[in-house]
Amino acid sequence: MTSQQHDDLSRGDLTGRVIIVTGAGSGIGRATAHAFARAGAHVLGVGRRKDALAQTAAAYPGIDTHPADLRDPDVPRQVAEAAAERWGRVDVLVNNAGATQVMPLAETTAEGITSLFDLNVTAPSLLARAALRHLRRTKGAIVNVSSTYGHRPLPGGAHYAASKAALEQLTRSWAVELAPGGIRVNALAPGPTESQALEAAGLPETTIEQIKHEEAARIPLGRRGEPDEVAAWILRLADPATTWLTGQVLTIDGGLELT
Repeated sequence: MTSQQHDDLSRGDLTGRVIIVTGAGSGIGRATAHAFARAGAHVLGVGRRKDALAQTAAAYPGIDTHPADLRDPDVPRQVAEAAAERWGRVDVLVNNAGATQVMPLAETTAEGITSLFDLNVTAPSLLARAALRHLRRTKGAIVNVSSTYGHRPLPGGAHYAASKAALEQLTRSWAVELAPGGIRVNALAPGPTESQALEAAGLPETTIEQIKHEEAARIPLGRRGEPDEVAAWILRLADPATTWLTGQVLTIDGGLELT
């Protein structure tokens, strides 16, 4: 490595890098797309809601959008090719899209399990496969967004927790599998973060407020996280200057994991 290359890496320069961010229409995904764009990267924001993606891209010329349902098995290939055709490369895949679902065992259905795993496990897997040939060329990175509940119990939401546990194990296994090609794979496991996830789960407003209050009370730092706080760590895991970190799951949850 030349001294100039080392200087570039030490600065963590993201100018011109191409980043795919799923679930970019709100919350952590939107904050992540903005953070990469501010760092000089080209961002392809993916999500189901066209209007929400347009709001994400507003005032950020570095963000292009790709409305699509990642549960469609043809979409991951289309997403990877859209980024590569637009900018000629793919450097980072951020698998952020996911669903939260309250599903106690007594109410568990095959359809509920399948829908949850289609988005939380199958879609990121197919996206990683579709992006792989591009990431090999750039010696890029994959960042999977898990949850603190990927490695701690969640009564009443066991299958959501299990889907995130699966994503964490995919992270470790892919890290070893792809290391010979110089591709790094890490995961971020946020605790309860301000987003529209609870609303998307179809919970009534009074229930949502109760959940938020109870979560904040259990977190040692006394509050739920903000999307920008999580996005900052996604950037660090994806940063080309983070040269020797792979296969790790970083929990950022205000200390909730310690309780």
